[in-house]
Amino acid sequence: MSDLSLMSDALVAMNEQKVKELVREALDQGVLAREILNKGLVPGMDIVGEKMENGDMFIPEVLMSAKAMSAAVEILKPLLGDEGLTAAGKVVIGTVKGDLHDIGKNLVVLMLESAGFEVYNLGVDVAPEEFARAVQEKGADLLGLSALLTTTMPMMKKTIDAVVESGLRDSVKVIVGGAPVNQKFADEIGADGYASDAGSANKLAKALLQ
Repeated sequence: MSDLSLMSDALVAMNEQKVKELVREALDQGVLAREILNKGLVPGMDIVGEKMENGDMFIPEVLMSAKAMSAAVEILKPLLGDEGLTAAGKVVIGTVKGDLHDIGKNLVVLMLESAGFEVYNLGVDVAPEEFARAVQEKGADLLGLSALLTTTMPMMKKTIDAVVESGLRDSVKVIVGGAPVNQKFADEIGADGYASDAGSANKLAKALLQ
């Protein structure tokens, strides 16, 4: 039988070719796509997230692992649909109005997608009303807000206020992140959580939606 932990190892080693080989091998042996995802690939990306948090892996390496993960998921996608796999949750994410930074946010998107979340990435310079509208339209379970400038941090509060005004605050968890943001600020603006990097954002999303 296929050893799914080898898949995790190959992901951590950023070996896209090997990951794809192992996925196809497991499928040939009759392993369910769902099992490959949940027991082989997701645990591997969890390790990548932890290594990133601990400073043992850096953004370029994490991106390579995430690229390998995406390639594997592409192989599994058609089969996952047939197996009726539902997403771990729906996430709306974006960089707040006035801020054009998106590298960190895009990394969070990759990590969340790797963990099985359905992610709607609104991009950069997103107005509070746009976030609120997307939360409503997509039926989001989680809203992720990113800011890289101290000057745009107040937009996070305005965005949460817009969600409150839309009557959606009770149905969605809000997490915030970005270089100038910290836990104290997250508490002050009424967010449900703060993540310092993509690895911890992934962990936090899972914890909040359990």
